[in-house]
Amino acid sequence: MLSITHTHEAGTLIDGTARGDGTADILKRQGWRWGRSIASWYVPQSRDRLPKTWIIDRTAAALRDAGFSVELEIDETHRTTAEVEDGKRERQTERVSALTDKAERRQLAADAADANLRRRLDSLPPMGEPVKIGHHSEGRHRAAIRRADSAFRASVEADAAADNAAERARIAAQTTNSRYAPRTVARRIERLTTEARGIRRKLDGYSHTFAGGFVETYPPATGDYRDRLSALLAETEDQVTFWQAIRASQIEAGEAGDYSPETIHKGDRVLYMREWCEVTRVNPKSVSVLMRSGYWDGSPRKTTVPYGDIAGHKREAAEAADVSRATQPGVRGRA
Repeated sequence: MLSITHTHEAGTLIDGTARGDGTADILKRQGWRWGRSIASWYVPQSRDRLPKTWIIDRTAAALRDAGFSVELEIDETHRTTAEVEDGKRERQTERVSALTDKAERRQLAADAADANLRRRLDSLPPMGEPVKIGHHSEGRHRAAIRRADSAFRASVEADAAADNAAERARIAAQTTNSRYAPRTVARRIERLTTEARGIRRKLDGYSHTFAGGFVETYPPATGDYRDRLSALLAETEDQVTFWQAIRASQIEAGEAGDYSPETIHKGDRVLYMREWCEVTRVNPKSVSVLMRSGYWDGSPRKTTVPYGDIAGHKREAAEAADVSRATQPGVRGRA
């Protein structure tokens, strides 16, 4: 008996499989992966999400066709975004700890390999003495060279493994901070808001006008599809609320700016990619700017900057006053 289960916290898993029973090929074809750390097959990106019923149903049908008995235990209850984020931070902390321990073990192994290499090099005849062909020391000399060569290769591989482990630990330690970076949070809110708007359109029905004036109307979703969309909308709106609160706290702490078409105007300066750029146009979701560090020939580059990517803002009047003071005789300032 095989059991396919899904919970919001654990994702979609299957129990009852065994090596060589024929399930591996079927699961691979259906998009499942083997999780070595959890010792189970799982559906990728199914944790902290609603169940991917199309994959679950398709997998169950393929396994039954192959002669297996399959039962389903699907829990569609979803946790709050705050609970999901707490779980992610906890798992990331455990991952950082595990990678740090691994990096330390690899560094100890690299140090031991380096020490062994030094011993092998010290056992060679001094001053690069060549092998004496036919001499009684030839065999011993050649063996010492082989041991030194093997030790050198082992030392290089151990150093590479230690460096790789240390880099993975460093990247893992920065993952949570990167996830909560103001620019990332702003873009996540925009993406989730767009997703929620699209779900509402499917729930309420909508129409689309094609080239030539042809209008196609889509009726409101019904049945199981509507139930799934409603659950997905509730989950998405909860995520929007959570990240908007994070964004508000970042703005209050001065870590991010609350920029919009109401606060930025044409001619102002905005800080983007460590450069103060002149605003040439204000759009609903972004501003068009001229970057001085433009193309290779020195000409300015036009680009569009979303409001969430703006790191600073100066009014046109304030900038003009700065330039005026800087150009007056005897006044030191920034032009």
